[in-house]
Amino acid sequence: MEQKLLQLLQKCKTSKQLKETHLQIIVNGLINNNFIVPKLITFSSTLISLNYALDVFKALQNPSLISYNTLIKCFIGKTLKYALYTYNQMRVSNITPNSFTFTFLLRCFESFEGLKAGQVVHSEIVKLGFESSVFAMNTLMDFYAKCGGNLGSARKVFDEMSERDVVSWNTMICAYMSYANQEYALCLFEAMPERNIVTWNSVIAGLLKVGNMELARSVFKRMPEKNDVSWNTMISGYVKLGDVETARAIFDEMPGKSIISWTAMVSGYATIGDVQSARKVFDRIPAKNVVSWNAMIAGYVNNHMFDEALSVFQHMLIDGNCKPNQTTLISVLSACSHLGSHEHGKWIDSFIRKNKFDSSVPLGNALIDTFAKCGDMENAKAVFLRMAQRCIITWTTMISGLAVNGHCRDALELYEKMCLDGVEPDDVVFIAVLSACTHGGLLEEGKRVFYQMVNKFGIKPRIEHYGCMVDLLGRAGKFEEALSFIQSMHLEPNAVIWATLLSACKIHGNGELLEFLTWRILEQEPNNPSYLTLIMNLSSSIGRWQDALNFRRATRDQGIEKIPGCSSIQIGNSVHEFSAKDTKHSQRKEIYRVLGCLNGHLKLCESE
Repeated sequence: MEQKLLQLLQKCKTSKQLKETHLQIIVNGLINNNFIVPKLITFSSTLISLNYALDVFKALQNPSLISYNTLIKCFIGKTLKYALYTYNQMRVSNITPNSFTFTFLLRCFESFEGLKAGQVVHSEIVKLGFESSVFAMNTLMDFYAKCGGNLGSARKVFDEMSERDVVSWNTMICAYMSYANQEYALCLFEAMPERNIVTWNSVIAGLLKVGNMELARSVFKRMPEKNDVSWNTMISGYVKLGDVETARAIFDEMPGKSIISWTAMVSGYATIGDVQSARKVFDRIPAKNVVSWNAMIAGYVNNHMFDEALSVFQHMLIDGNCKPNQTTLISVLSACSHLGSHEHGKWIDSFIRKNKFDSSVPLGNALIDTFAKCGDMENAKAVFLRMAQRCIITWTTMISGLAVNGHCRDALELYEKMCLDGVEPDDVVFIAVLSACTHGGLLEEGKRVFYQMVNKFGIKPRIEHYGCMVDLLGRAGKFEEALSFIQSMHLEPNAVIWATLLSACKIHGNGELLEFLTWRILEQEPNNPSYLTLIMNLSSSIGRWQDALNFRRATRDQGIEKIPGCSSIQIGNSVHEFSAKDTKHSQRKEIYRVLGCLNGHLKLCESE
């Protein structure tokens, strides 16, 4: 029966199954069984809760050392207080700890807050004569190294050890390397009586971390044998420094290339913008996994090649050997957002629900952003409402989406709801809220929000916040107040601030500030085509034709051209982008021919 219940425990996947098995253990009188109870405690902590595991332990008549150790192990990463309390209870019960007890205890205290508790355990190790246990002392040394970088105490433990194994040396070397103390680490490395491959890899990784590539390469060449970790560490190190050429040389030398090394090269090339080489490496990967697909998709997205990112995603689905994960979908949604591809966004939303993906915060944020940028606030709101958890980015994305799509009062109401829900706003969310006020012409509300930001939440305004307020005042025709506001800024106003006010002057036909604002803008950014076009347009709108003509001549003589606008349209699974005077589209001749026909029809209509 004992063996059968152990097998049942191993098969438990849900809290319901575990509770049913727990009941059978009690019914069969095995609740104090030394083989079953540790497993029951472990599964209870994992599948149900720590409190349930504690209840199982409290029900034991005479807990064994294994049961105490198992419970302490359950506290790792969760609670410091109960771990020490359980150890004290064990000592009161006259149960002598072993090396595992101290290992689990010290792992519970691996934080700066746990230093004092760890020192208490250190004294227990000495008092109970475990100083001769290499296992216990290695754990103690590792604890001091990880607990606030207490390298002095770690080294003292190392020096006082009567016996050391390769783990002892590796632990101390890793500790020094982790805190960029490579000189001491290398001294220990050279003094080490016997090295294993972990030692070599640790030294290489540490040297790469501080950017000492030459020495890392030297140690790498000295290695008597190398494994995948050795090769991949070197490749990744050079990739991180942007030296993809050297990384490629090491990659080509590698006898048996792993998926990790292939993926590192794809990411490396994509990072430096050489997407063509990244794709060549990607296409050569013998057996791709989800990480390699993600690396290629993200590479295209980060290099603004969004169509290609969607194309690789489609190939991934057709290939069928790897299922997309959340990272895949977040990258693809980013591509959809930039392209304004509503159909792709809706398909991914459907894919997420159909495949029952966990509604994580990053994935939900990406979906909201995609729908908002495609103008579909109904679906954006649906995603927002079904998210079990939200972060400040979630609220910001939703508020910004509402503002951009003209739902300005809704954006302001959502901000107020966020504050009522106890979410602490940051500087970014205030840019979204102030933008909503600007787009909606909500002057008084904007002033109130700006006051709240500064005085209630203590956020120092950035130039973007000032820009929103100047835009808001300018659109309302409050030019004197806007100028006074600019003078009160703690930051030096840039060209954007002055151009924002100039744009408002154009809306209201106010030419009084033209010369002052033109001088301010040209002083800071004399060659910005957008600002020069704005000055020309305002000059023309108020009848100052000669000024407009002079600016036009000056920009033409200097060869300054405004960057053409770009539009896109989705047809089937492809998104087509167009810009003014487009010469890149494959069907440009047919497109211009149709445009010519349309222009002809329009002229006929006008003449009639």
